[in-house]
Amino acid sequence: MYAIVEIGGHQFKVEPSQEIFVNRLADKKGAAIEFDKVLLVDVDGKVKVGSPYVKGAIVKATVLCDECKGDKVLVFKKKRRKSYKKLNGHRQYLTKLQINEII
Repeated sequence: MYAIVEIGGHQFKVEPSQEIFVNRLADKKGAAIEFDKVLLVDVDGKVKVGSPYVKGAIVKATVLCDECKGDKVLVFKKKRRKSYKKLNGHRQYLTKLQINEII
């Protein structure tokens, strides 16, 4: 059993008891969340495709961490022969979710 759900403008393939990282949400640690923007549901080989969303389909999740940080992304700029070099780093804040069930 799996579903494709839209969270924060991105699509994720989720299964029960799976942990995923999504863009930062406003919910605090331990909060229960329901997502109703389900694009596709597969139950034992029977696929339901929404137009654009599957009616009555809900994905329930729990927030495990509300201030996790992603991997560091380095941005290096250089202009040759001009003695110009610039190095910036960035770590995106993420929210870690555990998928509880797909209805």
